[in-house]
Order: sequence, then structure tokens, then C-alpha cells
Amino acid sequence: MFAKVALIQSDIRWKSVDYNLQTIEQMIAAAPQSDLYVLPETFATGFGTEPSEAAKAEQQIVEMMSRVAKKSNCAVCGSLIVERDGRYRNRFMFVTPESADHYDKRHLFSIGGEGEMYVAGTERRIVEWRGIKWLLATCYDLRFPVWLRNRGDYDAMICVASWPAARAEVWTTLLRARAIENVAYVVGVNRVGDDPTTHYAGESVAFNYRGEALTQTSNSECVLTAEIDLAALQAFRRKFPVERDADDFELVKR
Repeated sequence: MFAKVALIQSDIRWKSVDYNLQTIEQMIAAAPQSDLYVLPETFATGFGTEPSEAAKAEQQIVEMMSRVAKKSNCAVCGSLIVERDGRYRNRFMFVTPESADHYDKRHLFSIGGEGEMYVAGTERRIVEWRGIKWLLATCYDLRFPVWLRNRGDYDAMICVASWPAARAEVWTTLLRARAIENVAYVVGVNRVGDDPTTHYAGESVAFNYRGEALTQTSNSECVLTAEIDLAALQAFRRKFPVERDADDFELVKR
């Protein structure tokens, strides 16, 4: 079983929802037909710690994702800011022609103030699409391997991000490490361009379960594609069943 994934590495214009959504739709329309299109973190607004304005665009963003999913018979995923009962969350949406699922970012970047304005998620989320089980993760989550540990419950991890260029090497190193240690495909999609405080270098990439890059990296706005081969993954896991030697553990909420 195969799934084709398109990594949409966009240059997000700060707080320009209409422009960003139009650009992304055009990039998807021009990209090779894929089963899944992955967008960066807060792809319609840019990343910031003031959520009230960004949350107003939720309906418009989700409608675009749903429209594209239905038109192209695909899934579209990426993160946006939502408000529920006066509280804000950085929500990773996974939208298909029939449904919409979500994951709320667990690890908030407290160093940059994200934890002061947003509520952290508490539940890991795995969605199944085209026969493949996808673990959803957002940016800073990538630094916390226990949260992302494969318990035999997913085939591929998706991490969407607004990861600064100053830590680009860390980004690719952690993505590769998560692929190797979890014996899973890992797809990481980061933005390019600038916001008022940060420069972003992209470096979006997909790794296979051996930690081998399946895509070239780029520092400009582009679309990259990769193929998820479920049969090859399963064959490798049978040949090299490292999970049987793994340590037991449980997550404790703080």
C-alpha cells in the first residue's frame, strides 16, 4: 500500500489570511496529485503569541481545507488557532473529504511566551487515512521523544512547524532521530520567509524508517513530494523488530 504526500513549504505573509489561503490553494493545484497535502504550523496567519485575532479566521481556514479535500479527493492538514470558551489552542487539523480530526499542540514554547496565551493539549492523536496511521505533532513537540514514542500504533509521523532558521540543523536532526527510533516515516513541514521577529529557512523533509531522506530540502517556497510504502515498512519491522526490546512507560500529566 502506498500513499503520496505533498509537503507545502509556503512563505507565510504576516496576518494576511486571504493572501495565504489563496497562495496555498494555488500551490496545491499546481502540485502533483497526492493523497495528503501537509501545510506548516499556523499556515494562514503566521505564528505569534497573541491569539485573539488569528482565531477569528478559523471558519475561513477550515472551509478552504475542506473545499480542497473534496475537490481533489485528498486529505489536507496543518495548524491554526482556535478559541473555545475564551481559551485558545494551537490546533492541528486533519481534513478529509468526509471528516475533520484534530490534535491540540501539547508542548507550548514557553521560552517564547506561547504557554502564557494558549492552552496545551492533553491527548495524542493518530488518524488513519488511505490505510496508513498518522501521528500528529506540532513544532516544539518534536523535542519530546517520550510523547512521540511509537507504541506500535502508527506508521508515519507528521510534524508541522514554524521553526526558526537559527535552529535549522536541530530541526532536521530531530526529525531523522524520531524516524529511526520509532521505525516510522516522518514528514516535517516548515515555513519559509520572515515575520516581525524571526527568519524561517524551510528545510521541510520526509525521512523513511531508516532515517534516509526521501526529499531534497529547500530554503524557498516550494512543494516537495514523498511516497509512503506501507509494505516496505512492515517488512523492515518484521526483519528488525526493535520494539520488542523497548522499555515500558506511562505518561503522567503535569
